[in-house]
Amino acid sequence: MPIPATKPLDLVLAGGGVKGIGLAGAVVRLMEAGYRAYRVAGSSAGSIVGAIVAAAAKNDRLTPADVRDLALSIDYRKFLDPGPIERVPLLGASWAILQGSGIYQGDYAHDFIAGQLRDLGVTTFGDLRLDDDELPEEQRYRLVVTAADVTTGQLVRLPWDYRRLYGLDPDEQPVADAVRASMSIPFFFRPVKLTSATGRESTLVDGGLLSNYPIDSLDRPDGEKPRWPTFGVTLLPDLPANNDKVIPALAPLRHFGGPSLLEDVITTILVGRDQAYLNLPWVSCRTIRVDSAKVGVLDFHLNQREIDALYDEGYRAATSFLSTFNERECLERFR
Repeated sequence: MPIPATKPLDLVLAGGGVKGIGLAGAVVRLMEAGYRAYRVAGSSAGSIVGAIVAAAAKNDRLTPADVRDLALSIDYRKFLDPGPIERVPLLGASWAILQGSGIYQGDYAHDFIAGQLRDLGVTTFGDLRLDDDELPEEQRYRLVVTAADVTTGQLVRLPWDYRRLYGLDPDEQPVADAVRASMSIPFFFRPVKLTSATGRESTLVDGGLLSNYPIDSLDRPDGEKPRWPTFGVTLLPDLPANNDKVIPALAPLRHFGGPSLLEDVITTILVGRDQAYLNLPWVSCRTIRVDSAKVGVLDFHLNQREIDALYDEGYRAATSFLSTFNERECLERFR
């Protein structure tokens, strides 16, 4: 029998592609320990898991067992839905990369997310609004996801920035659209186009390019003591020795002598900031580190044994974290 969720927290979930299965394991362990996510911030894979968690927390619709069953039952291979050109071996993938359109459409991912959220009574961000006058008006939502607007060259946090940057009513924007933008890994999934109220079109890609682990997203800006703790879950604690395990979508270019520097740059962008950030004591003390080194970011062809193992790594990481976390000590040392 699950423990009633009586302990609120804010939850931050890092990006990491298919490694996001590990996030689900950590989330389930937190739920079993009685924690309930009040707000969730996520990037890329973290936005997918975060959206489900936020929607479920709205009306307590999912038990820990439900979340576990969902994470372990997904056919992750279906996320790889190539378009007509991309179906041509080697040439199609290389052409898609050079054109900047990405190898895979991402339509299945969008529809899957939209369907899961719809089952939980959530379609737009208006469905995730919070009645909380202690938060700034634009931040009164259960979920915020990061994306990179490469047209204007800046990090965007959705739904917080819909009105300020695009003149759009955040309550009317589909949650699945924002999540799909956040998971648009460059050269792999097609980017998302967003048209502002003035007609300007922006191209949005993976939020992990600028903030893969947005642990500070939900912190109080006034330095006062938080109402409850913020936990973060990260999947990329170490820079992999082989960059092709991080961005395998660039592999076709290597057949033509493509620049390895491009891989190095993208990999560093995805995880480099987090390497330094995770060393900060006020970040480390509230971070659950999932060992996902055995799985590449884009290894969507995982078998069930590998999926189960990654989920278990997340569950074990959260268990270890909870056994040593001292909320009072952390709050006294760091605001």
